Amino acid sequence: MKTLLRSAILGLAGATLMLMIYAGPASAQTASATFQVQATVNKNCLVTASDLVFGTYDPSSGTDLDVNTTISVRCTKDTPFTVALNAGVTGGATLAQRRMTNGTDFMNYNLYTAAARTTIFGDGNGGTATVGGTGAGLGALQAQSVDVFGRIPAGQTTLSIGSYAETMITATVTY
Repeated sequence: MKTLLRSAILGLAGATLMLMIYAGPASAQTASATFQVQATVNKNCLVTASDLVFGTYDPSSGTDLDVNTTISVRCTKDTPFTVALNAGVTGGATLAQRRMTNGTDFMNYNLYTAAARTTIFGDGNGGTATVGGTGAGLGALQAQSVDVFGRIPAGQTTLSIGSYAETMITATVTY
């Protein structure tokens, strides 16, 4: 009986070993799925402006005093934009004739879109113009410069001495 049991065990062990040898390694099964990745970039613009400093105006010189400054606009790539300027906050100022004040005295000046100073930089109304562009990106290296050309016209001979200022020209970027 021992021999029979021993033969049965050896036979079973041999059959199992043969199955393992001939069956090869177990094959793994897989399943897969795909998915999308999405994001949306909204339009955005950032704007900064440098002060426009005329320096000293000489009422007796008979010549206009011209200076310029820059507005820096950064917009998301391919975003069209326009830059508009208001008249300022000095009483009596308009887009056609901006004013600086020194107490109760006023000095006339204006802002223009080009060095020729023929087109007033305003909000697009009343014969004024805006300046447009297309965004190149929001990084500092993609900033687009919009030049602003200022002029104090000659002939303002009744000005009091002192410092004249307009405290708030607002550059508005529409995109």
